[in-house]
Formats: sequence, C-alpha cells, structure tokens
Amino acid sequence: MEELFKQVAGHIALALEALAVLIILMGALLVLFQLSSFIRSRGSIGTRKLIWRNFGMWLLLALEFELGADIVRTAISPTWEDLGQLAAIAVIRTFLNYFLERDVEKYEPHLEAAAAEAT
Repeated sequence: MEELFKQVAGHIALALEALAVLIILMGALLVLFQLSSFIRSRGSIGTRKLIWRNFGMWLLLALEFELGADIVRTAISPTWEDLGQLAAIAVIRTFLNYFLERDVEKYEPHLEAAAAEAT
C-alpha cells in the first residue's frame, strides 16, 4: 500500500510540474504575440508594462504549481534532508512569489489605463 502511495504521489508531482511548464509556455507564447504587436504598433511604455505584468501573472501561477509539486514530493521521501530542501525551495519560491506579486500590484493602477488604451 505504501509503495502504491509513493507511485501515485510521484505521478501527481510530475503532473503538477508538467502543468507548470505548460503554464510558462502559454504565458511566453502570449507575451511573444503581444510583444510582436507592440513592436509593430510602437506601443507606449504603459503597454510594455502591461505585457510584463501579464507574463508575471503566468509565472506566479506556475510557481504555485511547482510549490505544490514539491510538497507532494515530500510525501514520497520525507527524510530530514528532503524536508530541508523543501523548506529552502519553499522559502525561495515564496519570496519570488511575494516580490513578483508586489511588483505586479504596484503597477496595477498604471496598467489599467494602458489596457484600456491597448483595446
């Protein structure tokens, strides 16, 4: 039964990591599309920041899935070393998430105007 749990948890963690990669890919493709239209139309600085914010939101979502995968992986092999690595990864990703989200929120009022201008 324990071996089955480890296998299921391993597949769940892998699926979460795959979702994170797909989310980043989707965000990158969207940003590339937006950047190409930005370059062609010579958009404003506000539009550039809007594109940056959009990519940041995709990265935030992917980071959440990655952290979830790391948490599931600790259920597979909960040694003290693995728990220490998870704690370090969780702290690093939490800081990344916090500062990226703070930057996104900081530009939110300016970006709403740019979004209205872009449409």
